[in-house]
Order: sequence, then structure tokens, then C-alpha cells
Amino acid sequence: MSNAKITSDQLRSRDWFDNPEHPGTTALCIERYLNYGITLEELTSGRPIIGICQSGSDLTPCNRHHVELAKRVKDGIRAAGGVPFEFPMHPIHENARRPTAALDRNLAYLGLVEVLHGYPLDGVVLTTGCDKTTPAALMAAATVNIPAIVLSGGPMLNGWRGSERVGSGTIIWELRKRLAAGDIDYAEFLARATDSAPSVGHCNTMGTASTMNAMAEALGMSLPGSAMIPAPYKERAMVAYRTGERIVEMVWEDLRPSDILTREAFENAIVTCSALGGSSNAPIHVNAIARHAGLELDNDDWQHLGHAIPLLANVMPAGAYLGEEFHRAGGVPAVISELLGAGHLHGDVMTVNGRSLADNVRGRETRDDDVIRRYGNPLVAHAGFLNLGGNLFDSALMKTSVISKDFRERFLSDPDDPDAFEGRVAVFDGSEDYHARIDDPSLAIDERTILVMRGAGPVGHPGGAEVVNMQPPEALIRRGIESLPCLGDGRQSGTSGSPSILNASPEAASGGGLALLETGDRLRVDLGKGEVQLLIDDAELEARRQRLEANGGYRYPDHQTPWQEIQRTLVEPLDRGMTLEPAPKYRDVARLSPPRDNH
Repeated sequence: MSNAKITSDQLRSRDWFDNPEHPGTTALCIERYLNYGITLEELTSGRPIIGICQSGSDLTPCNRHHVELAKRVKDGIRAAGGVPFEFPMHPIHENARRPTAALDRNLAYLGLVEVLHGYPLDGVVLTTGCDKTTPAALMAAATVNIPAIVLSGGPMLNGWRGSERVGSGTIIWELRKRLAAGDIDYAEFLARATDSAPSVGHCNTMGTASTMNAMAEALGMSLPGSAMIPAPYKERAMVAYRTGERIVEMVWEDLRPSDILTREAFENAIVTCSALGGSSNAPIHVNAIARHAGLELDNDDWQHLGHAIPLLANVMPAGAYLGEEFHRAGGVPAVISELLGAGHLHGDVMTVNGRSLADNVRGRETRDDDVIRRYGNPLVAHAGFLNLGGNLFDSALMKTSVISKDFRERFLSDPDDPDAFEGRVAVFDGSEDYHARIDDPSLAIDERTILVMRGAGPVGHPGGAEVVNMQPPEALIRRGIESLPCLGDGRQSGTSGSPSILNASPEAASGGGLALLETGDRLRVDLGKGEVQLLIDDAELEARRQRLEANGGYRYPDHQTPWQEIQRTLVEPLDRGMTLEPAPKYRDVARLSPPRDNH
């Protein structure tokens, strides 16, 4: 407690567990906690009460090992003089949750805010892993603003088939094409896909799970080097113990998310994401966390700060390796070290261990410069996102680190019109429509067609579905045409290597221009100008809008649950982080708005 800024009398939990001015309320709170063996001394002797937000469950297999890791967290908390209280988080599992796990991010956020605000907790360990668990936890931590620290569960071990690395998610997008081409059958499809999941942990590729846990570290919200320790490694349990120790120290130091989640920290996260080849979902979630921290990030920031950053992490889907090699090569600290050396990061920002970002990565250079490249020898020179606009939407993102050689040669290499292309569109209204009609010959899809997915956003789907990375018709795949340009108002998996134009805002269901597209229209995509234009005159576009409005607007499926209706009523666009409209105005609520007595 040498760095202590508060005393035991200032612990938040004292209002619940040791308040002589309200003995009846205090007794009611204490007595039931004793019924499973906690002692009166533990609750009243001035020890910090530390919550452990348990995101692991049978429904969230990527995080399930947190059930065991929490034991080491508790050991660390007790060793540092705290009292651990474990509690569940609303389950979020990317692969199995229908209609999309993105619905659960905001729901889990809301539940966690209520727990952190309304229960006797002085600090919290946020266990994360699967995609949306990390932003949900950080959004809540920013809102309530009690001392908080992130403990990632870590990626799975490498998947293998013989000597070939098999990356989670990424292999499935490849196998879809092999199945469509008739190269493999359904049984082999499933067998080869499951090769990618050899152990506990989240995706071993640089999908959304690995990206967002890396973002937690880049933001300074987890211990340095902890984001990408593979889940089964002994170091994962070790860092769980140290995380438990550290959160108790953070309570005494009164080190809160608001001290860490600064504008400079978010700029660091954007730059680091580009160097990692991070997920196309990262801008949505990082923008959301920033809004709950009282800061405004937008997709222009992602292009301005991140597009010119080189790709340093040679990890699927943008590279060749997987999570184990990335960790052994130095992990996130090695990438940050390269970026700091090139002058791209704010090295003096505070992190959860009480040290600056620069201090944390000093001497932690890459140990394998093929897996984590030196700044002067990147895989791709400009690896960040482009923010595109036009006459159909205000903002849409393209991940440039995954533009393949084949895609660039086919669509972006006209010497008379570089980095631009035009194409006829085939339009689909949701993933069901796509699956039903993609092989319909009447659509006349050829090797220059642009596939458009609409009705897939936060309102239309609802939740924002990962469906924009559409594969061509089987007939084209059999001819060797394995990718087409894709555009949509939904998302795509962070494990996908498709250079789709994603997250178009506003979406069709909220009046966006994609609702006005018709199959057979022509689009011009110009990456140099940052534009996507529907090639019709303004009068025709306005006439289409009037006809659509006269017919009741863009139609999307009915609500299926109460939460779907609430989310649709309150949710903001993807470029605003898909937050709930009133939520960002609630900040620092633990200090500014202590919960009222219940008796």
C-alpha cells in the first residue's frame, strides 16, 4: 500500500458492510453473505471487495476456462488482502448465438453496469475472450468507473492438419469455396473445420476476439503481454494470479478507467490495430468504448490515424501464422515497441500496472521478425482502414490489409483508373435471401459483379450480422473466380480475409441509400477518392426514395423478443459504435450517483 491514495474508510463497500449510521440496512446486507461461510471480519475489517466478472460458461466455450482461471484470480486477490466476489456475465458466444451475438454486447453491458453500480464492489476483474465480451466489459467499466482490469482468456493453440496451420474462422471461409466447387463433401468440410479448435480458448487468428483483447492491452487496461498468452499455457494462470493481486493495489491507488481511457490511449489503439491487421469489427467496438468514456472517435479517425500504418503482425487472416507463434514472437508488446520506435504512439499514457506504456514495452522487441515484422520491413505498407462515403451512405469501412494480390489485379490495377472499379450489382435483402438466390442464373452474376447485402445492420437484422463476406455463385467458383467485391450495411467476421466494404451507415432499415439500390444498377468504387457512387442521376435517386417512403419504407423482419424491440428502438448506427442512444451520457456513476439505500 506504499502508493495508497485512499484509506479503508473510503472504500465504496463500507457503505454496505460497515455503516453504523444505518445499522439495519448494514445488518441486512451482511447477514446473508455469511450463510455460505464468509466471515464477519472479512466484510468489516476494511479489506477491498473485488468483483470477478465471470464471462465463462457452457454457453460461451471460448471463455469457459475462466471458470478455472477465476480460482487463481481469487488467490491473487486474497494474497493482496482483498475479498473476492465472483458473479456471472450475460453469455455471449459469437458462433452459436442467433440472430447475432452483437445483440448481446449491449445487453451484457447494461447488466454489468447495474452489477458494478448497485453491489458492494470496490474494484473488478473483467474476464474476457470471445469477441463481444471485451467491449461489453470495457463499456461498463468506463461507465461505472470503479478500478477495473481486464483478464483475457487467451487464444486456442494452433490448429493443424498435417503440416498445415488451420486458423479458426479463416479456414471455414476457405472451405466454403472448396465445398461449393465440389472439391470436398459435407463430412470433410466439418472435419477440417474442427481442426481449427484444438484446445480451450478463443480464435487463434487475429479475428475480433484476439483483436479486442489486444485492444484492451493497447488501451492500457490489462497487464502488459497478457492479451495473447495461449489459453492452455501455464503463463495464463500465472497472469490470472497477478491480475488478482494488481486489482487490489489499484483500489488503494484509486486508479480508475477514466485515468487510463484517454484520447491518447484510443489513438494508440487505432494505430496498434492497423499494425496487427485487426478485425473490421474493432472500429465499432473501440468507438463504443470511447463514447462511454466521454470521448468521440469516428471512422475518419481510423483512416487518418491508422491507414498509413504498416502491417507488422504476420497472423491470419492477413498473414500466415497463428496465436502461438505471435505470442512467442513477443505478442502485443513487441508490436507496440516497433510503433513507439517509429514515433506513432503516445508512450507516456498510464496503464493498469501504474506504469507508462513506454515503460511496459522497454526491451520487448520482436523475437521472430518473420512473425512480427520490423517497422521497416512490413507485410503491407498501408494496413489500416479506409472510410468511404458517397450517395448511398455517409460512412463504410474497407480493411486494406486483406486486399489480396488477385483482388488488386482484377479490380484495382487499371493504369487509366487506378484503385477504382465499376460493376453491376446484385442485391440481397438479408442472409436468407442471399443463400436462397445466390446461384439463381437470372441474376446474371459474372466476374465483375458487386454483391450487395442490405437489411443486415443493427436495426435491420437486428444487431448487425456478420454476413457481408459473400462468396460468388458455385458456377463462378468452379471457374476459379473465388471472390467478388462485397458491400453491405452489416458486418463480417474478423477472421475473414475479404476486403469487403462494410458497416455502411446509415443502414437501409434506417433510411440509408442501400435501400434504393436495384439489381442491375452500376456502382463506381474509387478508393483514391474514398467514394462509392451509384451511377444514376439525382432525380432518379430522389424518385426512388419517394416511392420507397410511399410504400412504408424498407421492410425488415418483425421483433422476435422484447430485447430486440428495445435495441432497435435505441440503437445508434455502426459508425457511432452501435451504442444505445441514452447510454453514453451516464459516466462515472459510482462516484457521481451512488445507489440509493434499499431499506
